[in-house]
Amino acid sequence: MGARGTAVLSPRALNRALLSRQLLLGRVDLGVAEATEHLFGLNAQDPDLAYFALWNRLERFTIQDLTAAIERGVLVRSTMMRATQHLMSAADFRLVRPVLASLLRRVQRNAFGGRTTGVDLGELVADAAELLEGSGVLTRPELGRALARTRPGADAQALGWTVQYLLALVHPAPSGTWGKRGATPFAVFPGVPEAATTDDVRELIRRYLAAFGPATVADARTWSGVSGLREVFEQLRPELRTYTDEAGRELFDLPDHEIPSPDLPVPVRLLAEFDATLLAHADRTRVMTEPIRRQVCQGAAVAATVLVDGTVAASWTKDRTGVLTVAPLRSISAADREAIEAEALRLLEFAAPGAVHDVRFSG
Repeated sequence: MGARGTAVLSPRALNRALLSRQLLLGRVDLGVAEATEHLFGLNAQDPDLAYFALWNRLERFTIQDLTAAIERGVLVRSTMMRATQHLMSAADFRLVRPVLASLLRRVQRNAFGGRTTGVDLGELVADAAELLEGSGVLTRPELGRALARTRPGADAQALGWTVQYLLALVHPAPSGTWGKRGATPFAVFPGVPEAATTDDVRELIRRYLAAFGPATVADARTWSGVSGLREVFEQLRPELRTYTDEAGRELFDLPDHEIPSPDLPVPVRLLAEFDATLLAHADRTRVMTEPIRRQVCQGAAVAATVLVDGTVAASWTKDRTGVLTVAPLRSISAADREAIEAEALRLLEFAAPGAVHDVRFSG
């Protein structure tokens, strides 16, 4: 299908499209692997984040559902988009990891290049793969120290981090499962191509649009961290539909994905930190105003947020005593506060069944 569409999409129309594709218009009946592939990955900087993401989106979801998928290796955790931890299906990891190789090399160079001066990075990666194949699993500190033993004077910490960026590694269970933190384990993941093909990059763009479209080239770059995507969009143009936003920017989309009505009612949702709904676009006005974005996104941190009518209305925090505190970022009606409290209590019950729970508003 050619690029025929010329409709102008408002932020509210883009909001409803995003919520639909991110399964936030209503919980759906999908398995955890199918849902993770539909969403094209889940942020997993902290192990619990992916659990909250699926709880927001799936019917009858339990903690054990996701834990079992991670333990079986159906879903794998690794350094992925934007050089941050994500959980993806094994098949998607094999597709995406080679496309991200140039980004991860750049991150390694910027973060650890000065601390690995004089180290042959090709030999380092080969030695790391050999050590991991012999041992099965090593933590990042263990691997760094092992590599430093044959490189006198080298920075063991920098060596471990360098391998994390340059070798197709995953962090096997129990790492990444509910509540499990500590030193990051490394294991080599088999079957990952050394380099991405043009078709791989095109497929990554199609999958991104399916999960987050309509979107601009800059949006795809922001989500992935990969540069040079404009040429790929141009190659795909004959098969994509195009729109414009109210600022006149060109938006690309898959031709078989409809745009829901901007007036479609949507439920309250409590998104955990770093939820992709807030991070997948350069222009985030489809989910929050610029003043609210500055409060939600501070440095590398992205707060847990409350969506009311599909946009960010508050942030939230949860302490160890079972108290969830909602901090409004704009005016919230009494009815919406009731809906937020009810959803927050459901979240607390999911995280700690049978415990004493309390929801409070800070303002």
